[in-house]
Amino acid sequence: MLLTPAATDPLAPATPAPRPLRRPARTATVPRLSVVVVNYRQWGNTEVLVRQLLAAGPARRGEVEVVVVDNHSPPHAVARRLRRWPGVSLRRWGRNRGFARAVNEGCRLSRGDWFLLLNPDVTVPDGFVEGALALADELRAAAPHAGVVGFRLHDADGTRQLSCGPFPTLAGTLARLALPRSRRKYQAVRGPQRRPVDWVTGCCLLVRRACLQDLGGLDRRFFLYYEDVDLCRRARERGWSVWYEPRLGVVHRDPLHGRKVAPVVRLITRHSLLTYAARHWPHWQVRVLAAVVRLEAWGRRLWAGWRRRPLEAELFRETGAVAVDFARGDERRARRRLLRRVWGEGGP
Repeated sequence: MLLTPAATDPLAPATPAPRPLRRPARTATVPRLSVVVVNYRQWGNTEVLVRQLLAAGPARRGEVEVVVVDNHSPPHAVARRLRRWPGVSLRRWGRNRGFARAVNEGCRLSRGDWFLLLNPDVTVPDGFVEGALALADELRAAAPHAGVVGFRLHDADGTRQLSCGPFPTLAGTLARLALPRSRRKYQAVRGPQRRPVDWVTGCCLLVRRACLQDLGGLDRRFFLYYEDVDLCRRARERGWSVWYEPRLGVVHRDPLHGRKVAPVVRLITRHSLLTYAARHWPHWQVRVLAAVVRLEAWGRRLWAGWRRRPLEAELFRETGAVAVDFARGDERRARRRLLRRVWGEGGP
């Protein structure tokens, strides 16, 4: 199957009408592609996405399976429906264990040679699943060391959304604070051809099973954010290649840079950035970054206090404490602080 922009137009409706589910044929005993979706309080989006996936021809033929891992969302009727749908597996946890651990669990339960990681707020257009399978087949033969592939992203209104970037450095991270949030981590990639990149975003990611097994999965020390950057960096260090494929695309409706960042989410993102720095930067650079994060948290804490928002002030105080823990090399203490706050606040 040829991958062409016209055949993969991502500008599909965000909430298409539900389609009837058909039982997959028995011709394929083992799926070729396993779609892993991590749900957290997005049952409506998850149901729409799963319906879109199951309506694709390969899913009806049994070539695609869908595995949903729920990170301790409240009970919902969608969960009961998903358990009854053919071609769908649902794993529910009694506690929010973070995105990386949920993805690893979904992949452990999957059977395909390739994993397609999708956020619940993604809309897949007609032809995308077929294109992803065709791409996997092409890479299996032509690029046996291709381990990770990212795709073209669009906002719900059709605006192009950046989806890959350079590996973070201390200088680059500080310099990019002057850029809009939608561009701080990313860089634009021009041209219609597939090309190697440093890293691609995890909201829509194709990963070879052998690559993920070689890496031991996503690093579970990341609770949310930057685990995709870390995955791609470790993949490249192990000899796998990372690609950006612009001829296939999806709609990503609710990216972080497009919404207000709650204090608990800011705590999570700062913890993830410091975790990445601790994995890949010299310790003196981790200490510099920790000092910057601590200064930011101090300023936001003062502002929250002046506005008489004690809960926000306390979260910013904890963000500063996490930065101190990283500066001292005590990552376990930093993670304990994070989990206590995330579980206490009900998650992001």
